[in-house]
Amino acid sequence: MRPAPLSNLAVPAALEHGPVIASEPDMTLRQAVCAARDQLAGIDDLQPTAAQDAELLLLHTLSLPRTILYAYPGRLLNPREQAAFAAAVARRLTREPIQYITGVQEFFGLPLAVSPAVLIPRPETELLVEAALDRLPQHRPVRIADVGTGSGAIAIAIASRMPHADLTAIDLSAAAIAIARRNAEANHVGARIHFLEGDLLAALPPDAPPFDAILSNPPYVPDADRASLHPQVRDFEPAGALFAGSDGLSIYERLIPQARQHLTPAGLLAMELGAGQQPALAQLLRDWHAVQFLNDLQGIPRIVLARRP
Repeated sequence: MRPAPLSNLAVPAALEHGPVIASEPDMTLRQAVCAARDQLAGIDDLQPTAAQDAELLLLHTLSLPRTILYAYPGRLLNPREQAAFAAAVARRLTREPIQYITGVQEFFGLPLAVSPAVLIPRPETELLVEAALDRLPQHRPVRIADVGTGSGAIAIAIASRMPHADLTAIDLSAAAIAIARRNAEANHVGARIHFLEGDLLAALPPDAPPFDAILSNPPYVPDADRASLHPQVRDFEPAGALFAGSDGLSIYERLIPQARQHLTPAGLLAMELGAGQQPALAQLLRDWHAVQFLNDLQGIPRIVLARRP
């Protein structure tokens, strides 16, 4: 079926990409998806995901299962649905991440609410969760801290797989803590995660018992790399969750000494790191035991593991 032509349906004034979705009374699901796909594909850095994004936005906007789109591609959109879909596509044309438009991102098989207050969880961070699960006892109580919890992704994933774990999730952002708390409740692990607002492990009370493991996906992008980031990251995701000083190491330089004070003997420290940071992390952890780096699927050292001396 031929896509419906684009028309002058109103979109935000900031857009310079022209009309978004045809405003025609007989627009079908298939025509709407094709028109949005073509519009998104007109932007070079959105082209690779244009078809997927168009479909996701339509299904989200209309609250439809994918089976309806495939089984009834000729189903008509009413004017309200067309307007809502056009607004969603207009947001994506500004390079706003698809996850912020739909409000959800899956992580470790779990649905997590996300907003511009939190970093969008990435598949690379699942490696951190897997590494921790492989190294922590599964059948006895353990205490685990997730430092810089953001959406709560790490803590919630661990809690979902370790029923005997007691977790503390810490973030400097009150808005992030609110989202993480909601995600924990939605995934039925809220009762086992304690949320603290504060700066790294300084947020802990003075009498806090030590942890068996401290996990973190901290900010690690050097300030100088800001301009090279994709606009949907640089312009939309929270800067405080991305950037960490001139060399990207400022959080590690504070967190590693703090972790040493708050871990049990031989307790596990597991952190995500950025490309090229392995030598610096190895130096910062030179007095720790069993230091190990794990590569991501691109062969980049992405996770560092160490045991407290």
